[in-house]
Amino acid sequence: MPTTIDMRYGCNPHQASARCFMADGRDLPIEPLNDAPSYINLMDALNAWQLVRDLKSALGLPAAASFKHVSPAGAAVAAPLDETLSASYFVADRDLSPLATAYARARGADRLASFGDWIALSDMVDFPTADLIRIEVSDGIIAPGYEPEALEILKKKKGGQYRILQIDPDYAPAATEQREIFGVQLAQQRNDFIPDDAFFHNIVTARKDLSAIARRDLTVATIALKYTQSNSVCLACDGQVIGTGAGQQSRVHCVRLACAKADNWYLRLHPKVLGMKFAKGLKRPEKINAIDIYLQDDVTPAELRAWEANFREVPERLSAEEKREWLDHLKGVALSSDAFFPFRDNIDRAQRSGVEYLVQAGGSTRDDLVIEAADEYGMLMINSGVRLFHH
Repeated sequence: MPTTIDMRYGCNPHQASARCFMADGRDLPIEPLNDAPSYINLMDALNAWQLVRDLKSALGLPAAASFKHVSPAGAAVAAPLDETLSASYFVADRDLSPLATAYARARGADRLASFGDWIALSDMVDFPTADLIRIEVSDGIIAPGYEPEALEILKKKKGGQYRILQIDPDYAPAATEQREIFGVQLAQQRNDFIPDDAFFHNIVTARKDLSAIARRDLTVATIALKYTQSNSVCLACDGQVIGTGAGQQSRVHCVRLACAKADNWYLRLHPKVLGMKFAKGLKRPEKINAIDIYLQDDVTPAELRAWEANFREVPERLSAEEKREWLDHLKGVALSSDAFFPFRDNIDRAQRSGVEYLVQAGGSTRDDLVIEAADEYGMLMINSGVRLFHH
């Protein structure tokens, strides 16, 4: 491993002379295998690697993350894809390995946000995963290793300029981390928290039936939150993130954003969406944009005219009633919040997106009202006592 990596530039191209190194002069735990990363690439890579490492540690399953601007657009553990999800994720014709299913799920959570992502994978990259990444628009990848055939596939992306990082999976950072802001040094104990049995112990609602599947999904949502810019709320279902509300100043706006993304994820599974007949030669990103516009309510006539050019047959738009009827089938969603819920409005909004299981820090002066709201909807809620801010 090298002692220094010269980066393309810092956060922006005019911030030149950027480099990556260990303060004590030791070798780095990462090595570029193809092209030089930028400052933001490395921030995404190192945060995303920790996320998939924690998921693999907590659940024992291959894990993947799709990262953008220091927050996950999606994260997932390996789980088979049914026909509907395979069609929605554009992988119906592919023979996927467990690791590839994890990435297909991570990418499929929010395909708009994942455009040009940084990928993190917990396991050695195999051919099916590399072959899937080959057709996606992505800026780079970090993983503990690459099969030779997989590495050759990835090296050809972006005209040979796809950024590939290999990380030592045995690397463990120091217990204390430091950061410099405006010339001022800050230091703190590293956040090494991973959800365990105690995290799920304090169920405060009348409902107590926390299944293994619900616990898995709460774990996925919670570990994703750990590496998401705060304030943040994350929804997970079927082993993957389906909606994240990140970097908001109010808790309810986090919930609204996360739930809106989860709603869009589920609406993309509607038969009218899966049955769309796109114009010949339309590329995957254009299809994704066309689906997104299709699901929006506030579209102008000019936007609609441009949108219609994406199809051989223009699909009939979903009415508000059809959307609500479809969304009412979404059940068993897990929600994790990086801090306490101060008002019941968070619970009221969450239940409209199929949330049945929640974990939050607890400790608000209105905990009793929040618990009462969860009980009204028959939810199971855990007050964990653990705050997970990430800045």
